Amino acid sequence: MGNYAVFRTPIFSEKISLFSDNYIKQVDKIEDQLEENPYVGRPLRTKWFREKRLNGWRVYYLIYEELKAVYIITLSDKKDQQKTINTIKMFLERYKKEIEDLIHKN
Repeated sequence: MGNYAVFRTPIFSEKISLFSDNYIKQVDKIEDQLEENPYVGRPLRTKWFREKRLNGWRVYYLIYEELKAVYIITLSDKKDQQKTINTIKMFLERYKKEIEDLIHKN
């Protein structure tokens, strides 16, 4: 196990389940990377909000340094990139509460 705990939102889990097994395995490898070093993806104007590209799709995640946790929020294609980023920014407080609850349950 790495330095960070990695969690998925229900939305991300639902979306990823529609992809091929091969793609899901690639996402699992990204999660393994994030456990060791959550800063591997491209920053989105801040150090703690990032995306990791995978076969034309973007996986968006938030890093909670103080909690040693990464929260994978969702994925989108290039066409919906800005809309997705804006939506995530609107719900930052909600995601913080969710990740704190997840950590306390585990």
